[in-house]
Amino acid sequence: MSVEYRAAVLHAPRMPLTVETVVANGLRRNDVLVRIKAAGLCHTDLEVITGSLRYPVPIVLGHEAAGVVEEVGPEARGVAAGDHVVLSWNPHCGHCFYCDRDLPILCETYLAHGPKAVPFDGECRTRLADGRELRQLMFIGGFGEYAIVADHQAVVVPKELPFDRACLIGCGVMTGVGAALNIASIAYGDTVMVIGCGAVGLSAVQGARLAGAGQIIAVDLDDKKLALAEKVGATVLVNARTGDPVAIARAKTGGRAADVVLEAAGSPIGFRTA
Repeated sequence: MSVEYRAAVLHAPRMPLTVETVVANGLRRNDVLVRIKAAGLCHTDLEVITGSLRYPVPIVLGHEAAGVVEEVGPEARGVAAGDHVVLSWNPHCGHCFYCDRDLPILCETYLAHGPKAVPFDGECRTRLADGRELRQLMFIGGFGEYAIVADHQAVVVPKELPFDRACLIGCGVMTGVGAALNIASIAYGDTVMVIGCGAVGLSAVQGARLAGAGQIIAVDLDDKKLALAEKVGATVLVNARTGDPVAIARAKTGGRAADVVLEAAGSPIGFRTA
């Protein structure tokens, strides 16, 4: 089934996105057509817009997205029309060196095709009205009314979960919560410091709370972000413009400082503090 829909297209770095009609010509194998209900704007999208992160153009940005499955390809598995889904930007081939070792995040096929912004078979699923191929950022292209993804990219979620919250799970939330729960090895009662209280940092605060942290020290330069951190579980707030995070952490722990530090600002100062 051919589908015409509107999408916000980037034709060149540092140029405005243009909303225009694009065409998707049918589903192949394990493709899934998703009607996008909500999409988040991540800093990665902004970096593509500004040109600091290069991708082929024209391209539809957006990799934090949620929606409803409209149609599935003939070999699609695990998802059906009507399902509510969050889209994953990490498709994997299932048979490379890393996939065989249960490390799909390092999938060699993903790494080979990701910079090209095309599906694993090398064929774009959508085109502009003039026939030119249209790329999908991080295998999603969520800034459109529809997106075509692989079946295992469409993760089914409860239908009562609001789409505007569900879409955030696709990147920032899973990064922060995942770091706290799956990587940091937080023990019950640990003192955890989270540096940077953007989407990833706030999610890390919530992950630390879920892991049973005793004290959660949130560090940022913005009091509004610190107030949000307190709402989601931070117990100590430090504005690094006026306070020394390390000194405060030591004062709160009898000189021991933090047991775990999650750096979510991506800044040299943040790394040094950690």
